[in-house]
Amino acid sequence: AVSAANVAASAPTTAVLAAGADEVSTAIAAMFSGHAREYQALGARAVAFQAQFAQNLTGGAASYASAETSAATVLQPVLTAINAPFLTLTGRPLIGNGASGAPGSGANGGAGGILFGSGGNGGSGGIGQNGGAGGAAGLFGVGGAGGAGGPGATTGGAGGAGGLLFGAGGSGGAGGFNAAGTGGNGGGGGAGGLFSSGGTGGPGGSGNGAGGNGGAGGAGGTAGLFGVGGAGGIGGFSDAAVAGPGGAGGAGGVIGTGGPGGFGGAGGGAGAISGNGGAGGQGGVLGGDGGAGGTGGGGGAINGKGGAGGAAGMFFGDGGDGGAGGGGGSIAGDGGAGGAASLFAGAGGAGGAGGTAGAVGGKGGAGGRAGILFGTGGTGGGGGAASGAAIGGDGGAGGNAGILFGDGGSGGAGGISAIIGGHGGAGGTAGLIGNGGHGGDGGINTTNNASGAGGDGGHGGNAVLIGNGGNGGNGGFAVTPGKGGKAGAGGMGGQLLGLDGLPGLP
Repeated sequence: AVSAANVAASAPTTAVLAAGADEVSTAIAAMFSGHAREYQALGARAVAFQAQFAQNLTGGAASYASAETSAATVLQPVLTAINAPFLTLTGRPLIGNGASGAPGSGANGGAGGILFGSGGNGGSGGIGQNGGAGGAAGLFGVGGAGGAGGPGATTGGAGGAGGLLFGAGGSGGAGGFNAAGTGGNGGGGGAGGLFSSGGTGGPGGSGNGAGGNGGAGGAGGTAGLFGVGGAGGIGGFSDAAVAGPGGAGGAGGVIGTGGPGGFGGAGGGAGAISGNGGAGGQGGVLGGDGGAGGTGGGGGAINGKGGAGGAAGMFFGDGGDGGAGGGGGSIAGDGGAGGAASLFAGAGGAGGAGGTAGAVGGKGGAGGRAGILFGTGGTGGGGGAASGAAIGGDGGAGGNAGILFGDGGSGGAGGISAIIGGHGGAGGTAGLIGNGGHGGDGGINTTNNASGAGGDGGHGGNAVLIGNGGNGGNGGFAVTPGKGGKAGAGGMGGQLLGLDGLPGLP
């Protein structure tokens, strides 16, 4: 396109006509024409350079590919000779990836090389056959993925373990689809190496009956120092019955974060029940944050609860947040509780929000407690809204603070509703030094209904020795002739120093 533009511009710019017959006009025209001819000459040289560069680059790529092929051909006999005694003695090469199972065979993946090599993937299962397990890696390498279960209530293969030193665990295989009943469970994720993450759990299979369970997340580094737990698998979908729950997140290593829980399976029919979210994995043995809980499944008549947040490791770390409740249909799922913080210091996980539904909104999850000695309590989850002849979900209570220092968590707000608003959650209690958490506001009533009522505000959390009490939550507003909610009382101030919390507004 640039070359074509240069050609088109050549004629009018290289022979510019003088504006008049005088010497000045002639000189100006000659100057512009000269610049245009110089530009065209430079453009021609640039095109020639580009063509030569492309030719050299193409030739270099061909030479590199040829050299790589030659090197592989030369080195293959050497690698074969090195691997031969190890194959004879252990059945595993020293260097090389494990063989994958054939599709439809359900065969396990082969182990990777003892020194370097990833595990082979498990083969998918045939009809009524489980998926094969992924192969384990050597010192360095990734674990093989588990094979998917075949049609029917079959289980996905487990993921292979990652390299002993470095390498993530393999993902679990998907559970089998079952047209006549319950779907299969997903396979568990493989354990990670000393410095690596666990594998993700496989999703549960779908079924016209009950959906399969999601596979559990692989654990973090098994022998190890550092590692993140694998995520839990997603629960299986169900068209007419109970969907599968999400798999639990894997635990962290000695120091590491727990994996998140899997989402609950969705329900697809008017009579279906959606699956609960999986729990978050626990933080590492010595320390690390807990994993977040999985979201509850939605779309069914009754929806899944959010998974609880994972607890933190022993000496440090925050609790994981609770998963949100599933929404849709008639009855929403409750939010999951926040996870507890470590023994010494850390914040509690926030409670998950309640799901939204047509009849009954889900309750918010309670906030997790703070570290035993120091830390802030987790915030309570908000209650879910409800839109029909309905009741809003109550807000979750705030978590309590650490014993010595820390503020209590605030309570969650009550859910909005067309008829009865949800109540606000209570604020958490402070530590010896710290403020109480504020109470959550009551949910609002939104329609003109004699039975309508706003939700009550939550009670403010108490201070203990030094600190202010938390304010009470406001009562929920109600449309006339409905009745507004009661105001929440303020929490007590510290016994040595502090003010009482203010009551909420009615």
